[in-house]
Formats: sequence, structure tokens, C-alpha cells
Amino acid sequence: MNNNDDHLYRRGVGVMLLNPERKVWVGRRIDNPTDAWQMPQGGLDDGEEPWPGALRELEEETGIDPRLVERIAQCSEPLRYDLPPEMVGKLWGGRWKGQTQHWFLARFTGTDEDVNLATAEPEFSDWKWVAPSELPDLIVPFKRDLYRRLLAEFGDHL
Repeated sequence: MNNNDDHLYRRGVGVMLLNPERKVWVGRRIDNPTDAWQMPQGGLDDGEEPWPGALRELEEETGIDPRLVERIAQCSEPLRYDLPPEMVGKLWGGRWKGQTQHWFLARFTGTDEDVNLATAEPEFSDWKWVAPSELPDLIVPFKRDLYRRLLAEFGDHL
């Protein structure tokens, strides 16, 4: 990864959350007209460490209390994706051309009743548990390679 252009990428985190059946939590984004589903992810605040930031984002997007989440693994390095050209300048106030994310694999110890999408600033309209192998087909095309890399990184745990 070329670190000379790090300033062009938003710092972020993501969580691959597994239930006891080893299925992965995905949500359908409110702001995407296509049938796009994604794992919880978001930007880091200034000075925020990745794992606390991941737990914060997870709770903000899913309503899942951090006490119901156990960290299993972290991706060996931050992963990066570029926005498609037509989206650059429209997201995040036009400040970044993509995102560099720290990804975590975590175990969900709660129940489906602990998920609440009616958060302060809802991001998802629906959610479901899916087999890990389905992830690349559910995400928007420009993030597919990143999701494939996550499956390879976390494969031993899936």
C-alpha cells in the first residue's frame, strides 16, 4: 500500500460479526437504491483507536451493545478501497477518494432481539445473517475485492 497518499483516504473500521451458526451480520443501506448489503463499518474519529472505534460504529449502526461482542481476530493490515469516479466528491464532503479500514472479526454473544436499527442516525433499513461465502455478491461492486480479501484473512475462523 502506498502511504504517500494516505491523506486522500478516510480512516475507518469494519466488523465481520459472527453469530453462533458462524453466519455474518449484514445490513441493507438506507441510502442505496440497489439491493446492496454490507457489514458494519464507518469512519474513525480523530485520535480514536481502531477497536474502540469499531465497537462504537457497530453500536451506532446496529444498536448492539459492545458487551455482547467478543474480538476474535484483526486483519493483518488495513485494507483500502477507492470510490468509483462518479462518487468521488459526493461522499464525506468530497475530502477523500476512498477509505483505509481496520477490519475485525468478532463473535456476537447476544440474540437477534439485541439488534436495533432504529438508532439515532439510522444507516440500515433491514438486516440478516448470511453465509460468509455470500458476502462478495451482496456488497456494492467497488468493495468486492476487499470483502474477498477479508474472507481469505479470516478464513481459518470461518
